[in-house]
Amino acid sequence: KDQVDMIQFPDGKRMLLLSQGRLLNLGNATGHPSFVMSASFTNQTLAQIELWQNRDNGKYERKVYTLPKHLDEKVAKLHLEKIGVKLTKLRPDQAAYIGVKTEGPYKPDHYRY
Repeated sequence: KDQVDMIQFPDGKRMLLLSQGRLLNLGNATGHPSFVMSASFTNQTLAQIELWQNRDNGKYERKVYTLPKHLDEKVAKLHLEKIGVKLTKLRPDQAAYIGVKTEGPYKPDHYRY
């Protein structure tokens, strides 16, 4: 398979090396790796901005967090044009029907894409 190499050591033991030892999500990305990297870097940048802007207000402790859903959706929105997608805005009646704000976020924080 692509990006899968078997290495055999002199003692006969074998090891599968994936993606030449690089990060799997970047080294084995299919389609457009630069697009995957752009989404990943945008995600990290927005997370750093969020942490910096809230550094003194006690919103975040020193632990691992999942990116807030509104920022996760912002990352997606910033990349829609590249994949040829045009996002329309919800009308107030549509947003009320599904119980969200017109500007989002559109999924609860625990939802995973």
